[in-house]
Amino acid sequence: MRKKTFAATALLAAASLTLSACGSGGGGDNGKPVAVVSEEAGSDKAATVLDKPFEKPDLVLTDTHGKKYDFREETAGRPTLIYFGYTHCPDVCPLTMNNIAVAKKQLPRDQQDELRIVFVTTDPERDTAAALGKWLKGIDSQVVGLTGDFATIQAGARTLGISIDPPRKDDKGKVVSDHGTQVIAFSPKTDGGYVLYGEDATVEDYTKDLPKIIKGENP
Repeated sequence: MRKKTFAATALLAAASLTLSACGSGGGGDNGKPVAVVSEEAGSDKAATVLDKPFEKPDLVLTDTHGKKYDFREETAGRPTLIYFGYTHCPDVCPLTMNNIAVAKKQLPRDQQDELRIVFVTTDPERDTAAALGKWLKGIDSQVVGLTGDFATIQAGARTLGISIDPPRKDDKGKVVSDHGTQVIAFSPKTDGGYVLYGEDATVEDYTKDLPKIIKGENP
């Protein structure tokens, strides 16, 4: 096994290579290492297993039904995937969420019900509870959509090494959200965020890995 140390800026740079509006601006990063990971030499696995798992962020936001949702409390002891993005994203956000949703449908019904998939908006002003609910209904009605105060969302993402900048207007006057594109998987055994996926993870990758993640095993 060989080890790599990722700095937050490096993670975000990798995540933004193919992005324009839906990329990572890197705001708030201090360049310090956020994770040390082990991988097999020559491995082409989409999953990166972290030697030091992330703690679940302290996120208390609003779900698509307008109710309070405490991320730590609601997902305790359950296999969980979390992703930060926004509904107006033209590319990577809908692709990532659809990849996960398609893979989830390959699971037995009991495992589908056990898995928690959480989408946290990076553009809460436009992504109201109703807007999130409408968007996610077209992807997977079981996905939990969360919105709320931007500062709270930004701070929660930062604890996972994911940088989010406030929504801004691009040179064409269009509002865009710059954000990291990592998916973090949490173990049902430890509640630690022990697996990281980049935007290049495919349906096949998630289909292969989800049964192991649901059991708290390394993919």
